[in-house]
Amino acid sequence: MSRYSPFTTVSYLMPPVLIIAGHLGSLLLITTGISWGSFAWLLFLYEIRMLATTAIYHRLLTHRSYQADIWVLRIGCLLATTAGQMGPSWWKAHHLAHHRHTDTPLDPHSPYVPIQGIKGFLWSHGGWLFSYSQLLPKQLPRDVECDLFLKVLDRWHFVPVLAVAALSFALGGNEYLGAFCLSTTFLYHGVASVNSLSHVQGTQPFKTNDQSRNNALVAVLALGEGWHNLHHAFQSSIRHGITISDGTVKYLPDPTFRFIQLLGYMGLASKFKMPREEKLLAKARIKTNPTVTADLLIPETVLKSEFSVQTTQQSSP
Repeated sequence: MSRYSPFTTVSYLMPPVLIIAGHLGSLLLITTGISWGSFAWLLFLYEIRMLATTAIYHRLLTHRSYQADIWVLRIGCLLATTAGQMGPSWWKAHHLAHHRHTDTPLDPHSPYVPIQGIKGFLWSHGGWLFSYSQLLPKQLPRDVECDLFLKVLDRWHFVPVLAVAALSFALGGNEYLGAFCLSTTFLYHGVASVNSLSHVQGTQPFKTNDQSRNNALVAVLALGEGWHNLHHAFQSSIRHGITISDGTVKYLPDPTFRFIQLLGYMGLASKFKMPREEKLLAKARIKTNPTVTADLLIPETVLKSEFSVQTTQQSSP
């Protein structure tokens, strides 16, 4: 029996409904076509909701890579829920479980366990969201649960999704509603590709004890989140777009990082956490075989001492 209330349990079991509804709703565009206006609406919804997911849900709420006013966090989480990515407690709980148990049997969405090959890839990309045993988090994050706004938003995460769907229909009928659904579907696959593609294809410039990879295609789709090997090597880094080339640190395009920098220039974000270059080089993978993953990941408690805290005036290259 679930330890959650009946309402919370139903709320947490909604991913399959949201995924299927988004895909089916996209079919509206077959009959309506897509105008430049609805196409612009689709792109706008994709960009703003992806940024809310990457910059707020991921780098602020989950990893505390920077500090921001509480209402930046709350409004950002509200926008993120409109992406159909579930609520803040659910999202953070699953992501932290992924980092604690990456590519092991306790990882909720590894492409290597419980199955491998194409079935493992499909499991990591979305199959796990159709598994009852995986949908209910084992433990909810205390900081989110202590914030009444975020807790209510978490349980009622589907309301903002429906609100934006209704707004889309009000703006342009079935065509704009179809554009909303297609944008939401693209968002789902963009975020899911971090779990799947970024663990099976790409480079591993940094030593970790998992199969995380830097994948340029995913970095484009998920606005910088595809530089996943760096993220697993330095989980609290505000910038994911970093690699090692010819023994030197190279910085890669990272739109989410640039967006957070913009928040900093506006006085809405501060105290950016960035690994120093000597620490990046110390953790660089020396062996060229990308499948070698025997080196141990530095524990998060040790990792924090490796970060320099920057003000908004001291941005990285």
